[in-house]
Amino acid sequence: MEGLNNGIPAINGEMYGWADVRCFINGTLVKGITSVKYEDNQTIEKVYGAGRYPIGYGKGRIECSGSLTLLKEEIVALQNVAPDGRLQDLPSFDIVVSYLPENGVITTDVLKNCKFTKNNREVKEGDTSIASEIELMVMNIKWGKTK
Repeated sequence: MEGLNNGIPAINGEMYGWADVRCFINGTLVKGITSVKYEDNQTIEKVYGAGRYPIGYGKGRIECSGSLTLLKEEIVALQNVAPDGRLQDLPSFDIVVSYLPENGVITTDVLKNCKFTKNNREVKEGDTSIASEIELMVMNIKWGKTK
């Protein structure tokens, strides 16, 4: 593929890291986040015609999904604005994930029309903080391109 530079946009050897990630929900910076995960999958199948070998391929649906791992304090702040404290009852929202290295190329992905699909907690002996992975329904992902 033309234009690939081996996938390494490093400047002075610095690579992207967690410290470079900023996550915004409806324009508000989320500080109590320890993980963000998102992906899209598309069905791509071989199409057969005459003979034994495929003559092409066809594309199907794109399924997007994701999750946020949030600290209890962040979850409580979201619950305070949710009807009856249920995260699932919050109106749909966009999540903007920006990768902002000090000396590198900035990229931004946008998770469109998200909804929380779960509201859960897990706490165990020895925990020094409480974090929960909250699953998301994601309608679409606008994958950022570097400039």
